[in-house]
Amino acid sequence: MADQDKNSQNGAGDSQTAQEPSFGLQRTYVKDLSLEMPNAPQIFLEQEAPNVEVSINVGGQRLADTVFECTVTGTITTRINNKVLYLVEATQAGIFEAANIPQEQLDPLLGIVCPTMLYPYLRANIADAINRTSLPPVHLAEVNFQNLYEQRLEQMAKEQKKPGIVLPPGVTRQ
Repeated sequence: MADQDKNSQNGAGDSQTAQEPSFGLQRTYVKDLSLEMPNAPQIFLEQEAPNVEVSINVGGQRLADTVFECTVTGTITTRINNKVLYLVEATQAGIFEAANIPQEQLDPLLGIVCPTMLYPYLRANIADAINRTSLPPVHLAEVNFQNLYEQRLEQMAKEQKKPGIVLPPGVTRQ
């Protein structure tokens, strides 16, 4: 307590606190949700087992100096005999504040940690949308966003066709 009083008296505590890294989720929201059943009701007469395709994508943007939006989009296409039973696409978004984070840690934070926090919301929203069709729900499996992030880095490195560190868009090698 005495140390805290001493720091606040000479101002040292304020500048130290201002430079400490901080990260937090400010808000989550459904940015987009779409459900299509283009072949209903005829498709309900089919007896075949459906084929399910799942696609997960991550995106984001800077909203302000320390405020970022991260999105996770899930697309599920279910077909029977090459006819679409249903197509669900949902984008779960979140607003995150990340202050005093070193630049080399910011991209992994936004590409791994943020999507990992948003994904449970996306899973629940997709399961709920499918449940409302009166068809059996599809429960999305866990996703390793670390692997997805590393795959994206590998793809970017191949596109740059140079070994080593992946440079952000707009930065050139010297």
